[in-house]
Amino acid sequence: MRLTTKGGFALTAMIDVAMRERDGPVPLASISRRQHIARSSLELLFSKLRQHALIKATRGPGGGYTLTRRASEITVADILASVDGQPLADTEASPNKEDAGGSSKGCYSTDALWASAKHHVMEFLGSVTLQSLVEDQLAKGVRVEHEPPKKKETPPSPAALPMRVNAPNSVFAWNGVFAKR
Repeated sequence: MRLTTKGGFALTAMIDVAMRERDGPVPLASISRRQHIARSSLELLFSKLRQHALIKATRGPGGGYTLTRRASEITVADILASVDGQPLADTEASPNKEDAGGSSKGCYSTDALWASAKHHVMEFLGSVTLQSLVEDQLAKGVRVEHEPPKKKETPPSPAALPMRVNAPNSVFAWNGVFAKR
């Protein structure tokens, strides 16, 4: 079982989305700014989360990410499995099985211990929902600053065009005007 920094970033970002999605899609740039996670890292993580149908993207102005299900239906195990590329239950149960002598079975095999530990951890991670993590954050006093909806930018008014004057532009040109009369 692997609990990685990548998984921690994914959990943090998903909590951020769950806390703010009622205001509409949450842009990666704002998650990056609030959580101090590189946007490029978030793009990779959200690609995997999207492939596992945990979030969906909305493109264009006012776009961003929203959850595909209620936060109470998404577990920590779901999130970690999606970014690590394999379900946590399929990872190796015990640390290096090969000892110095090259045998895979020792006198005091710990396979049962590791299998039991993995089972309990998986059971725990499967019972913790994204909603419970959001509620924990709110209970700790984390404030959700809601960003005001972005106003449509009015295009800048075109600069005043110079008036086209149909008159001579130099003293010499005026001389030609008077000579014709």
